[in-house]
Amino acid sequence: MKTTLLTSTADHSADSDDDRASAWVALLDSPECTSHDRAEFDRWLDESPQHVLAYVEAERAHQAAAQLKNDELLQAAARIAWRATGRDNSRSRWWVPTTLVASLLVATVVGVNWLRAPGEPTVQHYATAIGEQRSLRLADGTQVMLDTDSAIVARFGDDRREIELDRGRVQFQVAADAARPFSVKAGDGVIRDIGTTFQVSKHADSINVGLIEGSVIVSSGVAQVGSTLNPGQQISYDRSGRMTPAEPLDLNVAQAWPTGDLVFKNSRLDTLLTEMNRYSSTKLLLAEPALGEITISGVFHIGDQASLLKALEQGWSLRAEQGQGGEIVLHRKSG
Repeated sequence: MKTTLLTSTADHSADSDDDRASAWVALLDSPECTSHDRAEFDRWLDESPQHVLAYVEAERAHQAAAQLKNDELLQAAARIAWRATGRDNSRSRWWVPTTLVASLLVATVVGVNWLRAPGEPTVQHYATAIGEQRSLRLADGTQVMLDTDSAIVARFGDDRREIELDRGRVQFQVAADAARPFSVKAGDGVIRDIGTTFQVSKHADSINVGLIEGSVIVSSGVAQVGSTLNPGQQISYDRSGRMTPAEPLDLNVAQAWPTGDLVFKNSRLDTLLTEMNRYSSTKLLLAEPALGEITISGVFHIGDQASLLKALEQGWSLRAEQGQGGEIVLHRKSG
């Protein structure tokens, strides 16, 4: 049965900020963490700037502990402590080295943070599986929405905030911090934020940047001068860094996927299926290439293949058959 560690800020008013922050780190890292827990965490962060600072320090200690858990020195100390007890009772022997190792680990973590060079960034990895979307709040207050099968690395230092997009699509709603510029590296380009909400998509052969609000500067290794986007604009660059001119961004389409919907406006069927297939391990295929030229308009919920197949059957006279490999193949209805 799941035990809720933190249910509301009022329940733990007597706890120190550091204790609360440590408990939040443990809960957010747990597979049992719920959307309600994350909402409570967001509310706790909003209560005080001290909560944000306490959480950053707790997260740093957590990362250092994770790196040191297999440290050979600590393991050797544990073995020495076991022998030093001189006891055969397994239950008694359990507690002494565990306590010692915990003390050593805490001391080592403190040492790691003390030795941390000014400006040396803390590093966090975030990812989603196929069909999963994840909303999270970074230590600086920036809101991030990871789309399906996406991954980022966040490096936050004393004078900068850097994100690297490894794969997929992400939306950033950046928290203001003039002392620490916010940038996203994707492929051979860098997106520099000027206080804004924007999206970055990494494809096999290109990167796309779309601006919802605010302003960003997009630069690449090829471009001599960065391109500034205005709200409702998007720009792309290829693997070599060559940029296309800025063009209009359909905000209705761009703002739909973070809410769990996909909007299509006179889209080719093959394009629609490619997008829907990103959210499921069961792929939708076409029996013949000509079917891909059919144009479709509609709103479909992410991962809801059943509703899509029903719409295609009723509105476009297509039928679905199960393939031998588990895929679903679309055919024209005969007659």
